[in-house]
Amino acid sequence: MNWRTTLVLAAIAVAVFAYFRFFEIKQPSTEEAKRQAQNVVSFDRTKIDGVIIQNGDEKIEIRRRDKWRLETPIKDQVDRSLIENLFSDLESWQKDATISAKEIDADKSKLNEYGLNKPKLRLKLTGQERPPEILFGKDAALEGKMYVRLEDSKETFLAGQSVKKDIDKKPEKFRDRKLTDLSTAQVSRLILKTPAGEMELQKKGDHWDIMKPLRARADEQKVRDLIAQVTSSRIQQFVADDRGDLHSYGLADPRGSITLFGQEEKKDQKVEIGGSIKVFGQEDKGQMLQIGAVSQKEKDQVYVRFAPRGFVYTLPKRMEELLNTKPDDLRDHHLVRIDTNILDRITIDAPGKGKMVFARKGDDWTIASSKNTPANSGEVRRFIDTLQNEQVTRFVEDVASNLPKYGLDKPQLQLTLSSFASENTAETRAGEQAFATIAFGKVDGDKVYARLADEPFVVAVRRTLLDQISIDPLPWQELSIFKFKPEEIHRLSVATKYEVTLARNAKGEWNWVAGVGQINQTNLRSLLSTLSNLRAVRWVGPTIPQQGFDKPQLAISFTTSPDDKSPHRLLVGSAAGDGTWFAHVDEREDTFVINDSDLNMLRLPLAIAPGSPPASAAGAKASPIPSASASSSPVATPR
Repeated sequence: MNWRTTLVLAAIAVAVFAYFRFFEIKQPSTEEAKRQAQNVVSFDRTKIDGVIIQNGDEKIEIRRRDKWRLETPIKDQVDRSLIENLFSDLESWQKDATISAKEIDADKSKLNEYGLNKPKLRLKLTGQERPPEILFGKDAALEGKMYVRLEDSKETFLAGQSVKKDIDKKPEKFRDRKLTDLSTAQVSRLILKTPAGEMELQKKGDHWDIMKPLRARADEQKVRDLIAQVTSSRIQQFVADDRGDLHSYGLADPRGSITLFGQEEKKDQKVEIGGSIKVFGQEDKGQMLQIGAVSQKEKDQVYVRFAPRGFVYTLPKRMEELLNTKPDDLRDHHLVRIDTNILDRITIDAPGKGKMVFARKGDDWTIASSKNTPANSGEVRRFIDTLQNEQVTRFVEDVASNLPKYGLDKPQLQLTLSSFASENTAETRAGEQAFATIAFGKVDGDKVYARLADEPFVVAVRRTLLDQISIDPLPWQELSIFKFKPEEIHRLSVATKYEVTLARNAKGEWNWVAGVGQINQTNLRSLLSTLSNLRAVRWVGPTIPQQGFDKPQLAISFTTSPDDKSPHRLLVGSAAGDGTWFAHVDEREDTFVINDSDLNMLRLPLAIAPGSPPASAAGAKASPIPSASASSSPVATPR
């Protein structure tokens, strides 16, 4: 046998093994096979397209088209959960006992006794591989059990009554009481007609806008609530089809209506013409609900006509609330709509007074107009949140025809929100792109007039909002003075009345450069922790002589690199009041204040047993405190 023959035989063996393995996997286990053998019927629900129930003289026919629909004796939408429940009960329907066809033939009266000779209730499933028609007989003496048989056999089973309970119903019970299967999230447009007029709203992206009778932003939650009134409605009564006289229901001339449109505005329709297929756009007519009169019998219900289902129903009377909706009820009362995902620039411009620009840098913000000074990012985010949540106190004018009246022809302040792209892409151009500009005009008592550049309205907002928008960069500066880890500090000089200097060795241990005695490690750790994460209480402005930096209370110089080439210096001047002290660092231009507790931590004694003025290990005197004009390099007395 050559190697080719061996290879072919091996391939055949593998194929045979795979086939039998696959066949075994497809076969039910012994236990499962026994269970299936006890099923009254077996079928694949995905291949069933119809359910026919014969209940005496009444026939109920349900067919699956694009969805399950009741076809006989009335045409309407079916409660899908009832069909799914029926299939589940059929799939798990078990034979509790079997009376063989031989026994039935031996006693011709048996079928009559079991109510299976001419049964009143019958169930037929239609579709591929459908099971035989099921005949339902009388209830058995055993509680919850009944007699059933299949149309193609006299064999009779004793089984549970669950399936009988699923189908022994009037046709109305199969109708879907949920008004529509359209969900609130699927609606992209709506038209509301009320005694006051017509409104149209449309969803653009994730937001709703009012299109008629005016163009304005819509309140997202209020629109969703409005739509949900329809999509979550449940029918109270099935009254009649809508082909007859509708006057008695107040629907010949309805008081109002709401039409909901799905996300697909147009549907393509294929039509065969002359052997070729043409595709035509078909306008979506939407789902229209008309509201009529209040029911005389049920005062808490109102008659409605729902066009897609072609019937008159009653819904809870609260559906009338739709008729009281006015455009202002659905308007977005927020001053501005901000997409924080694309917000990269905030420009505050006060003509004649100055301009300030914030720029986003990762998760933080800088003051781009002040040499990219770090901004107090938390304060900037709070300001953005304030803008997002700010609501207008009044819509003053829907057409801004007289801007000078409100001081908006020459606004006192303008706020611009922009996105920024560093490169050209298919979606955006490089550079700054403004997406919202707010102009603030005259102040009138406790309010100020405002207007968005791309909207024609004049609105009034709280004057206090205007007070929060400062063009002075000082209040916006980052309050964190240093952002280091204590272990990053390599060399440290602290000068009060005297100066001491410490440095880390190769093992990271602190040793005196200028100082004597045992180092107080606890105080040193507290000082380093406070210094490395020092925060200002507030910024006060430019440095002036009255702040006492010519004779500072404390001067600290330190480095944050082993080569000591990253120097930093902190000076603490005179008291600023309210338990605070003026302070200054070389990295920042302005003066800030720190609190008493931080100052006390920064001047903790670093030697455990202070005696005479500290000296270096060589006995040299400690250097006097440096003045504000001294070099920023750490001062050290050589050993």
